[in-house]
Amino acid sequence: MKLSIPFLSLLFVVISCIENNKKASEKTNSNKEIPVQETTIKPEADTSNMVYFKGGTIQIGSETGTADEQPTFETEIAPFYLDKNLVSVADFRKFIEATNYKTEADKYGDSGVFLFEQGQWTLLKGANWEYPLGETKPKSLDNHPVTHVSWNDAQAYASWAGKRLPTEFEYEFAAKNGGNSVYPWGNSVQKEGKYMANFWQGASVQDTDAKDGFLLTSPIGHFGESPAGLTDMVGNVWQWTASIYAAYPGNPNQTPKDPKVRTTRGGSFMYDQALEKSFTTSFRAKNSIDTSLFNTGFRCAK
Repeated sequence: MKLSIPFLSLLFVVISCIENNKKASEKTNSNKEIPVQETTIKPEADTSNMVYFKGGTIQIGSETGTADEQPTFETEIAPFYLDKNLVSVADFRKFIEATNYKTEADKYGDSGVFLFEQGQWTLLKGANWEYPLGETKPKSLDNHPVTHVSWNDAQAYASWAGKRLPTEFEYEFAAKNGGNSVYPWGNSVQKEGKYMANFWQGASVQDTDAKDGFLLTSPIGHFGESPAGLTDMVGNVWQWTASIYAAYPGNPNQTPKDPKVRTTRGGSFMYDQALEKSFTTSFRAKNSIDTSLFNTGFRCAK
């Protein structure tokens, strides 16, 4: 088991694969990229709440990170825009209302949630972007990041908005503020004794003492902006990227690329066995394009 894969997310993927195989005969598009449902004219892409990056040369990876972050190498990043904020519940609702789009969680009738009282992941019936803990629990809050969105769902939203998902290297360039910081705010977990992101403080999933103030998602921007002007670049929710997951050049663990598996970045509020490394600017994880979880969201690029 690779440390770069979130431990509990990996358990869910095993469960999800079993469930999805059972559903495959009923849902023939479960592993296909789903185009946006063209029911309305797309709005012009609004860049007023995006941050512009001129691009340039950046060192990708970390010499002190996990195996999947090595070896480090330099690459050139072209100019791009990146959303200042994660896509919110309110943002996603506008998309749903404009297009009548149906997420994969809604098609399956369930989505991945960790039940703290039981200490395990489950495919929770009725869990979706609007009811992150199921229909018997409160609705999601408008100013929190949308969750329970698959890569396919995120792609559909981005297309509707006239944008796209960022590549994982664009994400890293933006998270590092064009430099090489370990965290978006610097090189230490805390800054002047303050928590700078919504992440898991405990050494295990049983340690649910949320010292940063949030056991689950937090309001977007609660922890302030990075030097580049971005919020929630690490912590809060994992962020989908456009990139097919692949080992870095020179990494001995080369495996065939699978377009159905995409890179996620940034870590989340949820426990990961990589602990503090899971929300660094260079940490990488992955998931299948039709997987949705209560700790995964996204932001758009252009």
